Amino acid sequence: MAAYKDLVGQKITKVTSNPSEPKTGQMWYNSTSGTLRALGIIEAWSSASPQTIFREGGSAVMGTTTAGLICGGSSPSAPYTNKTEEYNGSGWSAGGNLGTGRSAYGGAGTQTAGLTAGGYTGSNVTVSESYNGTSWSEGPDINTARRASGTCGTQTAGLLVGGYTTTAVTTVEEYNGSSWTTVNSAPQGNYSAGMAGIQTSAIQIAGATNPGQACFEYDGTNWTTGGSLTTGRSQGGYAGTTQDSAMAISGETPPGPKTVNCEQYNGTSWSETVNVSTAGNPSGNSPGGSTLTAFFSSGQSRPLATEEYNKSTNTVTAAAWASGGATNTALGTTAGNGTQTAGMIYGGTENANNSELYDGSSWTAAPTLNTGRYGAGEANSAPQTTSLVFGGYANPPGTNYAVTEEWNGSSWSNQNDMPVSMRQLSGFGIQTAAVTVGGWSTDYVSESYEYDGTNWTAGGNINTARERAASFGLESAGATVGGNVPPSHAHTDTAEEYNGSSWTTATTYPTGIKHAAACGTQTDGLVFSGNTPPNSVTGLTLGYDGTSWSTRPSMGTARQAGAGAGTSTAALMSAGSNVGGTSLTTTEEFTGETTAANIADFTTS
Repeated sequence: MAAYKDLVGQKITKVTSNPSEPKTGQMWYNSTSGTLRALGIIEAWSSASPQTIFREGGSAVMGTTTAGLICGGSSPSAPYTNKTEEYNGSGWSAGGNLGTGRSAYGGAGTQTAGLTAGGYTGSNVTVSESYNGTSWSEGPDINTARRASGTCGTQTAGLLVGGYTTTAVTTVEEYNGSSWTTVNSAPQGNYSAGMAGIQTSAIQIAGATNPGQACFEYDGTNWTTGGSLTTGRSQGGYAGTTQDSAMAISGETPPGPKTVNCEQYNGTSWSETVNVSTAGNPSGNSPGGSTLTAFFSSGQSRPLATEEYNKSTNTVTAAAWASGGATNTALGTTAGNGTQTAGMIYGGTENANNSELYDGSSWTAAPTLNTGRYGAGEANSAPQTTSLVFGGYANPPGTNYAVTEEWNGSSWSNQNDMPVSMRQLSGFGIQTAAVTVGGWSTDYVSESYEYDGTNWTAGGNINTARERAASFGLESAGATVGGNVPPSHAHTDTAEEYNGSSWTTATTYPTGIKHAAACGTQTDGLVFSGNTPPNSVTGLTLGYDGTSWSTRPSMGTARQAGAGAGTSTAALMSAGSNVGGTSLTTTEEFTGETTAANIADFTTS
């Protein structure tokens, strides 16, 4: 029997504290705790960021947990959609549209080299399409029009198995990147089955043919019987890059109930593993990862939901919003800045002079503003000790302000006024380098102004005049999104970036929005909460990487016109109001996904 040193390459060492970065397989004796320790393996599903489009069924997932792709599908409001979404490991963002919107198609490949084939648009189709990471292009038709086929492989070596015409079929086709060829039939007619592996080493998993447990292996020429699932199913999620390492995820069990059950295949037999939290039947999910990392998204009973599976020596904590300490005063249309553990909030419709400080758990009253106001702008990247507030509104007497105030950590002091009195503006930057965005004076404001810690000067004009926008970043690299725009005061989805002198149009936000909150940098920003058309508050949270928007977990309390602060992975949302205009005291804290080594004790028994 080999010694531990020969297997791992090092001895079991004696230490007084755990190593900061232990290696997989490494063991050590912690003399302080008197325990033999190592990295323990954890397998678990965790909630991930939601999709932007509800797909009830018939959509396929391709790629991996850090580069996934979903397209097509159906829903009660949008049958046979052509919409595509891409997953980056943190959230979903829009991709290029399918040429033919459809459901129940087969999907294979990766985020940058995807493949779809067949499907349903009210009738079965023969269309196939390829994705290059940006757009879909139509390819050669499959030979047999059908829906609900199983699919696996790559964009240039795909495998399409079974499906439904007017009955379950055994037809199998292979794709070589330029044409589809019919090959040896599958052992039984089947549809809504899963597939894993590659064209020359694949496994067909269960399906609608009763009892939904049988699995068959394909070697590129012939089919043989594989191990049967413990829990029969169809329309589930499936993962696996090889024939001997596959996963069956949730799905619909005969005669119809959905199951949370998940199983893994080792090339011979199936064994149960950890369950998903919410059962669903995506009806067409294809391989989306491996038996070490996989994801499961969409489907009936799971509107917008995504879950990630990880089996590793790391503990993965999913991104999430959590409740923080309530503000002392209910505040709507308020402003704020700082960090998650050192924040500040000031002004508001209910208490226009109000000023409070946050320490990461509770709010305490601070000296009041010299000029009470709401709808003011702020330098939202500034630390708690160097806050800056400008503009705003008082009602009564119905006055727009140009007043600027600085906070020095103990009191507010008046500074030089802005060139224009205005309200419902936003801002970004720090106390000595801040920028105003939009607002309302006697009309919509298109000018932006820069503050250097003493004086205001004219900056570049925004391309789309707006009020009630959300802004984030620094003076030389800022961004703004949403707001009201003329002439009808409509919500806008437009976004712009600022380089210190001029504004350029950026990728549009997924929906029209106003009164949202924001924090972070131009290339790593977070926008959350707000009001969406026609007049609904939301807890929607999206990240921005300087190019595209992607979803994050939604807030617990939907709201508008609150104060945002912090960073994209440690954000703070404070106060705001509901759709009826009632101000809130609710605070929430956002923490991005984290991983940490799972150090466990080991015994000889």
